[in-house]
Amino acid sequence: MAKAKERRNCVRFSGADALSLHCGVTLDNYTIAYQTYGTLNADRSNAIMIFHTLTADQYVTGTHPITQKPGWWSRIVGENLSVDTRAYFVICANVLGGCMGSEGPNSIRESTQKIWGLSFPVVTIGDMVRAQVALLDHLGIRVLHTAIGASMGGMQAMYFASKYTDRVHNVIIVATSPCMSPRNIGINEVARQSIMADVNWHMGNYEERHVIPEKGLAIARMAAHISYLSEKSMYQKFGRNLQDKEKLGYSFIESDFQVENYLRYQGKSFVKRFDANAYLYLTKAMDYFDMKATTESGLLTSAFAHCSNDFFIVSISSDWLHPTKDSMELVRALNIVGANVSFIEIQSDAGHDGFLLGDKEFCSVVKGFIERKKI
Repeated sequence: MAKAKERRNCVRFSGADALSLHCGVTLDNYTIAYQTYGTLNADRSNAIMIFHTLTADQYVTGTHPITQKPGWWSRIVGENLSVDTRAYFVICANVLGGCMGSEGPNSIRESTQKIWGLSFPVVTIGDMVRAQVALLDHLGIRVLHTAIGASMGGMQAMYFASKYTDRVHNVIIVATSPCMSPRNIGINEVARQSIMADVNWHMGNYEERHVIPEKGLAIARMAAHISYLSEKSMYQKFGRNLQDKEKLGYSFIESDFQVENYLRYQGKSFVKRFDANAYLYLTKAMDYFDMKATTESGLLTSAFAHCSNDFFIVSISSDWLHPTKDSMELVRALNIVGANVSFIEIQSDAGHDGFLLGDKEFCSVVKGFIERKKI
């Protein structure tokens, strides 16, 4: 059994539950922070685990304690919504390597009582999932009704279905790919280099110097945010409209265009809620993700040949970060091995962020898939 020191929505694992990471390091002690919504039923059959996206966290719905804004999936999760918290017990954990309470580079290392910084070991998507499986064990949940994730969360859901197939009935994988493309790795590397080039980064030891690499982290967020939007959505949202002016300012300091101002705002607001080192770790985990590499054969089909789960794969038509062709690669592999798989491409101009916006069709199909089998 887990030797767990619990605080509210936070569990500390140690002893027999030490976590051996893919990089070869063992975490003898680690914390996983989580939130739950709804009520677990008597036979524990109504649990749904949501795996969060790169810059999200365990606050799926309700009010986020830091930003005071609605949780990142408040349009999907809640009473009477697609994931109905009146009927289901929803769990979401901050990923290993994250910065909202789970063990990561900005948390205190128990052995030294100092912040981990870059001494924190590099983690993978698989490491994140195995830490969350330990959480499920701690909560006494053997089998999930549904596992659902989008983007980086979709990678976790994919890995969970492959490696823990007997622990989940239904799997929803949204706007993600079986591996990171070279282009996406490149985008992540630009983001990491912007953080590490910041004069306040100090080789990851900025906390000790009481500074934050704000400029680098803001630029990282700006670059990433462009990849979340489609070209059409950017034209619809901004066009070439000027920001609070009637003519060009011929300046590098002030924003001329609305899109410039928007990206600067996104960057500045992001540094208030996210840790720079955590961004390095999580983007690297995404870059390492490759379901083919988890098999001896190197074939995607081998990763799911043993799976008896019901899969629902969802893509967004205008998503160029994780395009529909990547989702179809997964669908074909599941079809080849005879898995029960459904697929839909949501028609949306919103780009990769389309799954966040509460699109009517997306909400409807997710709700329908979850509720097609009564608890």
